[in-house]
Formats: sequence, C-alpha cells, structure tokens
Amino acid sequence: MKASGKFAVGVDLGATNVRVVLGDEEGHILARLFEQTEKKKGPAGISQQIIRMIRSIRYGGFKPENVKGVGIGAIGPLDLVKGGVVKSANIPYDFIPLVEPIKKTFGVPVYLFNDATTAVIGEKHYGAGKAVSNLVYVTLSTGIGGGVYVDNHLLIGKDGNAAEIGHIIIDMEGRLTCGCGRKGHWEAYCSAKNIPNLARLIFKEKSPKEVEKSLLMKRAKGNRANITAKMICDAAKDGDALSLEIMDKVGELNAMGFATIIDAYDPELITVGGALALNNVDLAMEPIKRRVGDYAINRVPEIKITPLGDDVALYGALAMVYFAPSLR
Repeated sequence: MKASGKFAVGVDLGATNVRVVLGDEEGHILARLFEQTEKKKGPAGISQQIIRMIRSIRYGGFKPENVKGVGIGAIGPLDLVKGGVVKSANIPYDFIPLVEPIKKTFGVPVYLFNDATTAVIGEKHYGAGKAVSNLVYVTLSTGIGGGVYVDNHLLIGKDGNAAEIGHIIIDMEGRLTCGCGRKGHWEAYCSAKNIPNLARLIFKEKSPKEVEKSLLMKRAKGNRANITAKMICDAAKDGDALSLEIMDKVGELNAMGFATIIDAYDPELITVGGALALNNVDLAMEPIKRRVGDYAINRVPEIKITPLGDDVALYGALAMVYFAPSLR
C-alpha cells in the first residue's frame, strides 16, 4: 500500500523500548522499527537513537525529506517548553532533549506529548473515540497514565501533564511509595512494576504457611523477591487463591482510580490499553467494571479495551502531525 501525500513519523518512547513507525494521514502504518531504549549514552543518546531509527526506515521510495513531521509520545513528566522528558521515574536523567535535536536534524515540525495523551489523540482520530466528545484513555502497564478530551478539547496543562492520573491518591496511609517519590499514588499499587509490592503487603496479612504453599510462591521458587506482575496474573488465571486475592485487590484499587477519573472528567467513553490490561483483559477489566459504580458519583460510561491495541500511542503520534492545529 502506498501512502498518499507526505509521510509522518510516529515515535513511542518508553522506559524499556522505543518504537518508530512511518504512516500516512489515513492511519496506515507502513513501516515500523523497534529497539530497547538506550540508557547508557546519556540523555542525548536517546534522541540520537530516535534519529538513527528514523533514518533506518525502509519503505518504497521513502526519503527523510518526505517527512511532513514527527510526533512523539513519551514517558513523562514532560517540559513542553524545553521539549523533553524531565526527571522520569524510570530513566535516570534530569532532562532528555527530544524536540530540538530531531527538529534540527530533519528540519520539520516535531510534536511532543506524554504517551497517554498521545494515545488518547490516536483513539480520537483513528480508534473508538471518533464520534465521542468526552473521552479518556487509561494505560495500565509498567506505569499508569491517562489522556483526556473534554467537550472535544484535549487537556494538556501548562507543562503537558494535565492528566497524570497515575498519581491520584488511593491510599491516605501511604503504605507504598511511587516511583516519583510520593506515597499513596495509584501507580504505586496497581502498575505492573509495583503490583509485586502490593502483593508483599498482602502477604503480611497471611500466615507464612499460607503464602509458601501457594502456586505463586512455587513458581517464584520460594523467593518473594522473584515475584512479577506477570507471574501473579498467570497464577491467578490458573486458579491460585492467593494470586486471585491479590488481583482482586488490584481491581478494587483500580476501580477507585477509574471512579476518580469519571467524577473529574465525566467522559462518555473510557478506553484502556497498556500491556497489563491487553494481556489480561478479563482479569484486569472485570473488577473495574463491577466495582467502579461503588465509588463514582457521576454516571458510569462505557469502559472497554482500546481497539488500537498496543499501537494506540503510535497512531496518536501520527495524528499529532496531521491534526496539530486541533490539539491546542
């Protein structure tokens, strides 16, 4: 399939991986590249990695001068004025420059939002939100993030961090510390990175014998430090009572987070993505749908998995290039 008009480049920058795609205005992804995020060459090494990947794209007669622009969905927090990532919880640099190095290299507009805001742009233009004026996208993955449209207006904020929903307080006791350094945040309990910490809290309420005889601990070879969110989810799917209890608690806390979103933004639709949700649809979504009405005051909207799957932020990155005037 040949792209019509000029191409756009979409970038999804995560703490673990970088994905780069070539696409067109109709939302056709024409070529893609995938690498682990380069963290050992300093903050500038990450922008140079993206530049190298763009230059490595192979599609028909594609040349860099055909690029209409570059859209980037990145982990946050962001500084939109400086055009980069600021003190990310998952990459050990104070500032990662993105916009200026890429703009200088290719001489085209470069657009930057956090990954979840980028994803909601993708949902709005190419996904389930096309006919929706009030839309929220939630990612349940290594971290927890969100993107929001209210009355067809994209919420951005002064620094681009208007919907940092992962930092909603769900535990006033502050038993667990978020990667940002604050206590009690939703992400500290229900992200894939931190569910094992929630599990260890639950273990304290159990007898040692009850914990050690579980299928989960058998798979962890008796070492609680070995436990991962994937291990917990897989054991829950296999009927392990302890893992089911952990995921039930995750579901309850997720329902609190979703209720806060509903009461804050009053959406018509919430779509959900991220590896934790996409790989464990029933386990992740059922308790949210079942319990969110217990906490939300506003009418509960439709809540469903994004039809754009793991590419939702890439679609959003492409949409930023083609629909930039509508984003402010």
